[in-house]
Amino acid sequence: MQIQQEIHNQFEQLKEFCQLTWDDAAILKLDNAFEFAYNILGEQKFSHGEVILSHSLDVASIIAMEIGLEPDSVITGLLHNVRYEHLKEKASPNDISNKFGEYIFAILEGMAKINALGTDTIDLHAENYRKLMLALAGDVRVILIKIADRLQVMRTLHLYEEARRTKLLNETLYLYAPLAHRLGLYNINSEMLDLNLKFQKPEEYKYIVDRLKETETERANFVAEFVKPIEAKLKKRGIEFSMKARTKSISSIHNKMKNKNVSFDEVLDLFAIRVILDSKPENEKTDCWMVYSIVTEEYQTNPNRLRDWISIPKSNGYESLHTTVMGPHQKWVEIQIRTKRMDEIAEKGLAAHWKYKGGKSSGFDEWLTGIRDVLENPDMNVVDFIDHFRSNVYSDEIFAFTPKGDLKKLPLGATMLDFAYEIHSNLGDTCVGGLVNGKKVNLKYKLKNGDHISIETSNNQKPKMDWLDFAVTSKARNRIKASLNEERNSQAAQGREILVRKFKNWKMDLGDEAIRQILKHFNFKLAVDFYYEVARGKIDPLEVKAIFAEKAEDDSAKKTIEELLPTRQTKELSYDSGEDFLLIDNNLKNVNYTLAQCCNPVFGDKIFGFVTIKQGIKIHRENCPNAKDMTERYPYRVIKAKWRETSSRNSFLTTLHISGTDEIGIVSDISHIISKDVGSHMRSINIESDKGHFEGRMQIFVNSLEHLEFLIQRLQNVKGITSVTRGDK
Repeated sequence: MQIQQEIHNQFEQLKEFCQLTWDDAAILKLDNAFEFAYNILGEQKFSHGEVILSHSLDVASIIAMEIGLEPDSVITGLLHNVRYEHLKEKASPNDISNKFGEYIFAILEGMAKINALGTDTIDLHAENYRKLMLALAGDVRVILIKIADRLQVMRTLHLYEEARRTKLLNETLYLYAPLAHRLGLYNINSEMLDLNLKFQKPEEYKYIVDRLKETETERANFVAEFVKPIEAKLKKRGIEFSMKARTKSISSIHNKMKNKNVSFDEVLDLFAIRVILDSKPENEKTDCWMVYSIVTEEYQTNPNRLRDWISIPKSNGYESLHTTVMGPHQKWVEIQIRTKRMDEIAEKGLAAHWKYKGGKSSGFDEWLTGIRDVLENPDMNVVDFIDHFRSNVYSDEIFAFTPKGDLKKLPLGATMLDFAYEIHSNLGDTCVGGLVNGKKVNLKYKLKNGDHISIETSNNQKPKMDWLDFAVTSKARNRIKASLNEERNSQAAQGREILVRKFKNWKMDLGDEAIRQILKHFNFKLAVDFYYEVARGKIDPLEVKAIFAEKAEDDSAKKTIEELLPTRQTKELSYDSGEDFLLIDNNLKNVNYTLAQCCNPVFGDKIFGFVTIKQGIKIHRENCPNAKDMTERYPYRVIKAKWRETSSRNSFLTTLHISGTDEIGIVSDISHIISKDVGSHMRSINIESDKGHFEGRMQIFVNSLEHLEFLIQRLQNVKGITSVTRGDK
């Protein structure tokens, strides 16, 4: 009985408000909608315990009182759960359309599509976010009612379980709060962000709330002192006005503290003072600028903080004149000057704008069309889009003009390239720069308010990866990514042609199973990525061949080298025909091979040859630290090799690591053994001593492995040396 009484009390409060402005027919329709909803929903509850009809009445009240929409939208809010999937009995589509008309039925259908989507987190369900945004972008009325629905949910978020709460917080932060801001519903946007902060960071939220309460009297006294001379001058001029102070939202204060790394007391613009004028439509601009002159006569203005959204309103219809002045006690204060009409639009956003513009949406429909175009691109990265959607919505706007004088609005920080894409995708793709106010600039030029822009193009220009470093708008970034993908796919097709041709020459089959093995071997998920690397030359077709064609036992080193290197690099190489080894002279005069610096082989080491793509043959020690990787990844490039004895001798660079106790004269003893006793030549020596212990690294030239081993043995016998080992480099 108590629930029934509470529901009826809620409805009576809503009806009482609506009767102030609605006609009798609309009120009768509201009564019928309540009766219809009550018969369907009764006292049934959601899984989290809230009465469904109570939630619906709250949503309808938000639509009526806080957004200010027309009767049909309020009634839609009241009815939006009559087809809820977990009801015992749902309302039929025919019942809704017959009783309340196609207009209300169409909005309810749009909301039903949104409610059917699951979006647990952006990362896990990015595709659902695409569908959700597309559904929202279908009808502005659906967005407005869904925003009201989400605000009511956020106000009762404490009723939900933690997992469900996290999902709702994410959706609100990434979608509904930015949409409310874009629609000019600044109060709702602020409340959503404040509630998000309250649940996400409760301690930081409570700290700001407590500090605002502590400083409330101080702020009130300051405002009274500030407005007194302004009020006197406005009254003297006979201007009809009202003034009010508005404190910055908790989330805005929090963001300023974090972004600027300041304390609560260092946040200068905790509040703004509004001057609201009762002006006739034809005098609005003149009156606002008159008040601006009065304010700036009384207080010093900061010219860098003037924001004129009267001459050119924001895309969502917001109009106001903002300036910052130095008030009493050397404190900066933001002043917002607007008319009653402008204030209603600022408070109730798009809904109020429709009221004054006869249903026109002030460019919002065009914005939605742009959103749909971007979302319908199959190559779009949804996570990137959501991030840019949020940042673009919250950023300040700038305006610039085409050569014909057409006005274009873009987010703050937009570049010449963004401007080109804003006009047309093909213009963006071929843009090479342009003229700004008659001066030549490049693609990265950041636009300023009032710029007159002419785009220059070239048929040879095409989108580049680094464009993503300075493109700002979602439209530009997604078009660039789509163009880059087209280019990548084209190169991938060339890579596939290369591989098909090679496999045909080798009389090998490049079927689906072969591709599967190749992708697994090279760790690619998509064939297009693999083909792209082949086209770029990052993967040699012979590497692919090696996966399927194990080398036959009778394959010769000579055949391997001739297949991998040009003839001019192989004709003078020496082989032992008996065992098919590549023979390496220890005099190092053969220019067709070099000793690998990763392991520094010396004459006498067990070695192998490795055929590189651009540097001929490299000779490595068999115990080279890179040997395992080379033999596993490129077995077809590895060839047998051995040293060939000659009467001549040359020197081989090698490295020794030496350690021991720091005895007096030990470096001199080491140098004497190397140069005098053993007959080696030292290239460098580096000794570091710490607390009586030393570590050293020497680079020495030796004739052979035998020579090196003899040197190591002699050094190990020096007093104080505890370890001598050969290094790789």
